[in-house]
Amino acid sequence: MTADLADLAAFMTVARAGGFREGARASGASASSLSEGVRRVEARLGVRLLNRTTRSVAPTEAGARLLERLGPALAEVEAALDVVNGFRDRPAGPLRLNVPVSAARLVLPAIVPPFLAAYPDIRLEIVAEDGFVDVLAAGCDAGIRYDERLAQDMIAVPIGPRTQRFATVASPAYLDRHGRPQHPRDLVSHACIGGRFGNGATVPWEFERDGEVFRIDPTGPLIVRVGGATDLAVDAAIAGVGILTLFEDWLRPHLARGALEPVLEPWWQPFSGPFLYYPGRRHLPAPLRAFVDFIGPARGNADGAGK
Repeated sequence: MTADLADLAAFMTVARAGGFREGARASGASASSLSEGVRRVEARLGVRLLNRTTRSVAPTEAGARLLERLGPALAEVEAALDVVNGFRDRPAGPLRLNVPVSAARLVLPAIVPPFLAAYPDIRLEIVAEDGFVDVLAAGCDAGIRYDERLAQDMIAVPIGPRTQRFATVASPAYLDRHGRPQHPRDLVSHACIGGRFGNGATVPWEFERDGEVFRIDPTGPLIVRVGGATDLAVDAAIAGVGILTLFEDWLRPHLARGALEPVLEPWWQPFSGPFLYYPGRRHLPAPLRAFVDFIGPARGNADGAGK
């Protein structure tokens, strides 16, 4: 072939990620190895594929044309190679999932150990981050997200609890000092521990009771990054810093031992549980197919696009 498949994959990773360091984070390879791979492809083809600046990397016109054809072609190569897995007694190989921190904490612990016990030849890698990503560009086989954040062209399979709730809590000491809110509007006069998404947007709090919906933008002495600093927010709430809204399942142990107290519980809003999502390919990699089949029968498998 004119260019090595690994070098072509390196080019695709960098082009989709928008940079060598970004591509390295997405693929697990080093930035230097990706750079060498791209250099070899350009040298063999005799044309520049990427425009590089100190701030960004973007495909040239030739690179964009190649990228457009290369993604499906490499996917077909991977599918062809994966056919060999059908001749094994059991699926083998890598499986990389991109999941929110909440799923890594609340959903996967009940699934991962029995799955790996059932498929010891599969190497599972979990990438936990809360921003919505292109799973293919991130070098992942599938992702877990909630329904409002699923791309419309993805296959979605329910995973984990089908209904969850956001719980609002505070330490008993805080509530003894500042009073117990009786209506969500009371929260505007309280210290609230807020969250911020990776894109800079703050996380609103929404409450519902008997058809009445009340939404507030919490303000207070502490704001944490959603996902990575959530445990800090919980510890701060336990220490009496303020009122916190978070997944009920995450907070349940602290509620059970009395470190945190429910606030406005009749207003806690339920929402649908997460989905495993992946591109609608004719041939799924054997490790991913095994994972989809594993979570399906026990957890109400139901495929659907853009749930």
